[in-house]
Amino acid sequence: MTLILSGNDYKYELEGVLKLFIPATLFNHVYSDSFYCEDDESVFARVRETKNTVLMYVICRYKGRCVRKGLLVRKNEGDTDRELCLSKLLYKALSEITGIVPKWGVLTGIRPVKRVNRWLSEGCGKDEIYNRLRNDYLCSKEKCDIAYSTAMTQKQILDGLDKKSFSLYVSIPFCPTRCSYCSFISQTLDSGRKLIPEYIDKMCREIRYTALMTKELGLTLDTVYFGGGTPTSFEAEQLGTIMKTIEHSFDMSNVREYTVEAGRPDTITEDKLRTIRANGCTRISINPQSLEPAVLEAIGRSHSVRQFYDSFELARKIGFECINTDVIAGLPNDTPETFRNTIDKLNELSPENFTVHTLSIKRAAVLNRGDKEVLKNPTDEMVEYATEVLSRSGYQPYYLYRQKNMVGNLENIGWSKKGFESLYNIYIMEEVQTILAMGAGASTKLVDHPERLERVFNYKFPLEYNKHFDLMIERKQQIKDFYTEQS
Repeated sequence: MTLILSGNDYKYELEGVLKLFIPATLFNHVYSDSFYCEDDESVFARVRETKNTVLMYVICRYKGRCVRKGLLVRKNEGDTDRELCLSKLLYKALSEITGIVPKWGVLTGIRPVKRVNRWLSEGCGKDEIYNRLRNDYLCSKEKCDIAYSTAMTQKQILDGLDKKSFSLYVSIPFCPTRCSYCSFISQTLDSGRKLIPEYIDKMCREIRYTALMTKELGLTLDTVYFGGGTPTSFEAEQLGTIMKTIEHSFDMSNVREYTVEAGRPDTITEDKLRTIRANGCTRISINPQSLEPAVLEAIGRSHSVRQFYDSFELARKIGFECINTDVIAGLPNDTPETFRNTIDKLNELSPENFTVHTLSIKRAAVLNRGDKEVLKNPTDEMVEYATEVLSRSGYQPYYLYRQKNMVGNLENIGWSKKGFESLYNIYIMEEVQTILAMGAGASTKLVDHPERLERVFNYKFPLEYNKHFDLMIERKQQIKDFYTEQS
């Protein structure tokens, strides 16, 4: 399909709307005042100004149909958001042609709750927020409910956030094997094992360097998060080395949460869990993604269902009081029946956190190289079931985000028992706290309340990280510059 832009440059947002109806597709785009196009399927999106008016319209040719939607507004009357108006016109045209009505409306960004949080901070009440979501952005009541509930859960946490606090992210970009849906920067152990000793040495140097800087700046460490990859790909001794370096380098007395993504059950051992627990970790993730063997095989997961149960039981035995489990709706070979079984069985285990992801077909994922039958999975039905069961079981949504090319145009939702909300997940999704990131592929986010945000990127791959470490350390000066300018 070709997107023709006339009198505007709203390519990014309009493509976002197109992907709601035509997922996992690349679009051509041209700038022209003519709606003629050799492509049988096209969208012509135009903004035309006169002395007193602004005319906005779209002509959508798709599936053998042609639908036109337009809007004429008086110039300088109010603050008409032309990009939003065109997006809504395109949404309505494609809904008419396809019969599809995406429940998030034209909210295509990855952080819809951030918008709700802003409205709450401005003093908006529930009715006004619902009206804005439904009328301005065409959201369904179901998505209004989940966005508002998530924001209200977050409010008590965000209201008490210390502006001089920060979180530490530690990147372990190694995995035993690569899952078919994964697009993260990670290496399999077979190809990257020889890089690990130097990687750990360099990471510990980065941790010590960053810790000295935070002391000089008077910052307070709030949460620690080990992500990946799969952190438990490392041996217990290696994990202990990194964790002890953090403990000896930073003041840990104010740390309220310490998470390690144990992740894949086939990497979990008693020795690793005891090491993690002994070094201050209070929260871990053990992620089955599914409890259906055929699904695990299809996505390249080498662990068994039994291994997941054994790992979960072992974590409880060792004393972990906050465990998160992840599932993904829409995976190959999964059905509504098998997905419901996964939700029911995990709910019986009563984890403190329960994250329900929706499959996202990323360009870098192996899954994206095959057929697109997975796009036809009834993910909406799966997510609705999870929402019903978890709500009934006393869980509340505490963070939510969306990704490009998500099956069913849905979302990822973190559910929590009351009092067990992951602070780090809220902070990074709502972009309200500085996250200082260590390791390959890690991205530091520097936040100055309420709106200023800057990023500092580490090298993506472990080999680059090891090779160009000194150059990367020089970038850390941007952290000091950011806080100096803030002062």
